[in-house]
Amino acid sequence: MKWDRRKDTKRLLTTILASVLMAVAIRVFVDAGNLVPGGITGLTILIQRIFLKYAGVRMPFSVLNIALNIFPVYIGFRYIGKKFTGFSLLTIVLTSIFTDMIPEMPITYDTLLIALFGGLIGGLSIAMCLRADTTSGGTDFFGIYLSQKKGVDSFDYILAYNVVLLVIAGFLFGWDSALYSIVYQFCSTQVIHILYRDYQQQTLFIVTTQADRVCEEIYSLTDHGATIFHGEGSYEHAPKDLVYSVVSGQQAGQVIRKVRETDPAAFINSIRTTEVKGKFFQKPKD
Repeated sequence: MKWDRRKDTKRLLTTILASVLMAVAIRVFVDAGNLVPGGITGLTILIQRIFLKYAGVRMPFSVLNIALNIFPVYIGFRYIGKKFTGFSLLTIVLTSIFTDMIPEMPITYDTLLIALFGGLIGGLSIAMCLRADTTSGGTDFFGIYLSQKKGVDSFDYILAYNVVLLVIAGFLFGWDSALYSIVYQFCSTQVIHILYRDYQQQTLFIVTTQADRVCEEIYSLTDHGATIFHGEGSYEHAPKDLVYSVVSGQQAGQVIRKVRETDPAAFINSIRTTEVKGKFFQKPKD
């Protein structure tokens, strides 16, 4: 487990800020709108409300959230990466503490506005964690474990879990809050989709006369290989090479800039890839 002081300091500061934003999203929006976010956070809030409604006991968010994350954190340490999981554990603990510290302070009672802006802030906090190579915990650990270690698409499993969570919330606390929670989760997911693109793939078709150098740049930047097709330009009938490669969405912009520096005359077609089968390198978590 190697430490990079500059990188890890930035990672730490991002983790703290993201934890504060998550806590604000919960106390200012989720609690005010009686919403149920996804993941372990949603389960924690649901259990809190069940205890309060049916037993008259107000359970601390921190106690429940940390307890429910013990097994996912174990999965992280055991199978994913110790440093990555350590920062994720810090996020879980800080979010839990800040959530108990911040008083409930709704800024509006319009449930639609609460769902929209709460989802935006919640999604921003999660995206910040992901970009800092950490996570907010819970189902994220299971998702990473299934996708990277088992080669299984975890989306359907996590979606099914969240649906069950919302159905339970609807039965116990009313369907309005459950339906508005869907809006919250949708907004959160869209923000993550826009700001964090490592899990997305981009296909690059590069027509160039510097194929070997372009391939070297792709490999040095991304650890991904490329395939060279030898061809001919249809207008001048000059020899051309087509470099084909698939990289992560986060890396595509950097690769394109480097290719333009290597061969300013290169023609580049970048296409969003929806599915990749076969060996595709994913940087392991530290």
